[in-house]
Amino acid sequence: MNCKESVTFFFFLALLILPFVLLPATGAPGRVGGMGVYCVSRCRGRCSKAGFRDRCIKYCGICCRQCKCVPSGTFGNKHQCPCYRDMLSSKGKPKCP
Repeated sequence: MNCKESVTFFFFLALLILPFVLLPATGAPGRVGGMGVYCVSRCRGRCSKAGFRDRCIKYCGICCRQCKCVPSGTFGNKHQCPCYRDMLSSKGKPKCP
């Protein structure tokens, strides 16, 4: 292996390893650990009957990570999680589905 091939090899090796070093397992949504698994599973259940499922899951995930809870069921029951219930959008409307 010549010098140019060695540099190329180590560059690609670094590209493969770098994401695992920089991203902690608990900080990335959907990864094992932390609130990621909890939020993903609870929000999928909460949004299972929503018309705009992707948008529902997005906002539910935001609320879940901040409040660390998601109300049970597909609608209502927001009294179970006051933080989730009281979070508002920039327009003053409920943010969490």
